[in-house]
Amino acid sequence: MSLSIGIVGLPNVGKSTLFNALTRAQNAVAANYPFSTVEANHAVVPLPDERLTRLQGWVGVEQAISARVDFVDVAGLVKGAHKGEGLGNRFLGRIRNVDAIAHVVRCFDDENVVHVNAQPQPADDIAVINTELALADLQQLERRLEKLEREVKGEPKLAGQLEMARRVEAFVGAGRPLREFEERDDPDYVALDFEMRFLTGKPIIYVANIGEDDLQNGNAWLESAQAIAAAEGARLIAVCAGLEQELASLSDDERAEYISMAGLRGSSLEGLINESYRLLGLISYFTFNENEVRAWTIRRGWTAPQAAGVVHSDMERGFIRAEVIPFSVFERHQDRNAIKSAGLLQVEGRDYVVQNGDVILFRFNV
Repeated sequence: MSLSIGIVGLPNVGKSTLFNALTRAQNAVAANYPFSTVEANHAVVPLPDERLTRLQGWVGVEQAISARVDFVDVAGLVKGAHKGEGLGNRFLGRIRNVDAIAHVVRCFDDENVVHVNAQPQPADDIAVINTELALADLQQLERRLEKLEREVKGEPKLAGQLEMARRVEAFVGAGRPLREFEERDDPDYVALDFEMRFLTGKPIIYVANIGEDDLQNGNAWLESAQAIAAAEGARLIAVCAGLEQELASLSDDERAEYISMAGLRGSSLEGLINESYRLLGLISYFTFNENEVRAWTIRRGWTAPQAAGVVHSDMERGFIRAEVIPFSVFERHQDRNAIKSAGLLQVEGRDYVVQNGDVILFRFNV
């Protein structure tokens, strides 16, 4: 499994610039006019994880394969997008298939960059996007309710789903995102969401795009966006997309040197990816053989057979046991045979809950 993130926002807030920085390539058009992105851009990005590089050195193999993050950059949304205004409506379907949303908010002022407002207005900008996502959900719900009302006459078992759809419609209609809906674990809601992929039900991270001069101390627009995120209980990360795009063109050593000279703590984009992982309750574990080390993405709380199934379904079906080395143990000894000789290799059964950073060898038979 992998994490997928949809990048949304108004036109010219820096979505495509952010996308290019994340992918370390000029894959998306970043231009100074609305709707420069006319097709959805998609890229697969390695998950930054220095543990994988260290493990590769310890076991002495040629290849390291990272866990991945899928990013989708769509055209800027405007008022009326749910009805087809602008180009955003063409891509709402693409957003429905992602796991989380990165909502880019313009928190910089540049007279050379066209914006829908004369100056940045984070509160208004955020409201426009969130309203359009809610209206798109309501539009889908209206059609689904009409269908359910017909179907329930012949299939009474759908009565629960019909009632749930009405409660969901009322909740979104009252201006509340389904992220806050308290019945998200109800089977009828789960069934509806599986079919409709509610936009307002997706976890959201606000990405405040600020100017390079504001990296150290921020600005009033950033504070406004932070207050909105805090009120929603959402995460916010401040980035300078323009600077990050420039850094993406440098070698790893050059990037590290620049970040150090500029007094930055590191790449804010790596923070965005890792924060998205935490938001969705994802962790990584590692495997290795004579050719490669590899990171795998699973949900926190998964058992060893479930984790094995990410590698191959046969491994889950024929699971026998998992030979586990916590990363901290591997870090101390840096050799599997030495760890085994020291009696530190954990032999775990079907009920073992995989921990973040575990190095695992699965034994199975099919």
